[in-house]
Amino acid sequence: MILSIVLDGVRRQVEFVASAEGPQPCAVDGAAFTADACLLEGGVLSLVVDGRQYRCVLDGDSVIIDGQRHTFEVVDTRALASRPGAGGRFSGPCAVKAPMPGRIVRYLVKEGDEVREQQGIVIVEAMKMQNELRSPKAGRVTSIESQPGVVVKTGEVLAVVE
Repeated sequence: MILSIVLDGVRRQVEFVASAEGPQPCAVDGAAFTADACLLEGGVLSLVVDGRQYRCVLDGDSVIIDGQRHTFEVVDTRALASRPGAGGRFSGPCAVKAPMPGRIVRYLVKEGDEVREQQGIVIVEAMKMQNELRSPKAGRVTSIESQPGVVVKTGEVLAVVE
């Protein structure tokens, strides 16, 4: 899987293989290494990179690593065309889909809730990391397609916003 991440204002390309537990081969901007992540508690990860351990505390749009705060944004390259200023807006129903296999941790909204663009909809745990999936547009949540604890597949619809 390839992700585009903006870390402290700098765009980085992150590549990793979604596979079994244990250290995984990864690359950031082409530099290869191995990494293993373990969720210790809500929002706190143990991350081992090439044998060196880091405690990472997720705090909204930033992560605190070794006492230093870093801002980050995961950019879904498949959704870049739908972002504001990228040429057009969504019309009609829009599905919020699982970007990779994972387990639903919790929904942040209920059916019928009004949401704003980029508001968090659902938290999915994949590869020991929790990912907040956001609304592609402002609107109303017309359906919730799963429930916490359920394992979902890549591309599975989790919610619909109209």
